[in-house]
Formats: sequence, C-alpha cells, structure tokens
Amino acid sequence: VQLQASGGGLVQAGGSLRLSCAASGPIFSSYAMGWFRQAPGKEREFVSAITWRRGKTYYADSVKGRFTISRDAAENTVYLRMNSLKPEDTAVYYCAASVEGYSDYVPSYAYWGQGTLVTVSS
Repeated sequence: VQLQASGGGLVQAGGSLRLSCAASGPIFSSYAMGWFRQAPGKEREFVSAITWRRGKTYYADSVKGRFTISRDAAENTVYLRMNSLKPEDTAVYYCAASVEGYSDYVPSYAYWGQGTLVTVSS
C-alpha cells in the first residue's frame, strides 16, 4: 500500500484545514488507518485512527472535539478535518496503515505516507 498525504498549509489559530490521505493498493477490512504528527524536536505521536471495516474512530485527548477522521472506501481515501487549530498543532502530519487494526503505537503501522506540514500561526 502506498499512501499520499496532502492538504497541509499555513493557517491562523482558530482556523481549519482538511488533510487527505489517498491509498493506492488494496485496503483490507482488517486495516486501520491512522494520522500521526511530529513537531520539531519531538517524537511522532498518535492523533487519530479509523477502522476500515466499521469506521470506528479514535482520537488523542489533545485533539478530541476539534479533529474529525473519516474515510471514503470507494475512493480509498482517509480525511482528517482539523478545526479550532492551535499553534501547538504545528507539525508534519503523517497518514499510516495498520494491517492488524487499531493501534495508537507507531510501530504497529506498516505503511506510511510522506507527511504534510501544518503550520498554525498565533
């Protein structure tokens, strides 16, 4: 599976962005798709995930209520809608695929996209 993330950019605090992750190759029903982020000098951290078969969603506490993950199975695409953005949301955002279902653990994800930069100005 190859993943292509897009949609990052520069936005003011309080603004919104929608990230997209297009997958080429089959995504099986057992998969989960996740978004992670990595800020400069920090470790990569879990943001959100969605199970492919049932669409069950998971969020980090830091983004709960502000971010929404969704999927379009027909288009093999996962989205991350980010509202009420804060400067601390600034990071490179990566989409990833886990073949064994949901996890918030980076090593559980076998496939990764190239990342898209989100910068939130104060």
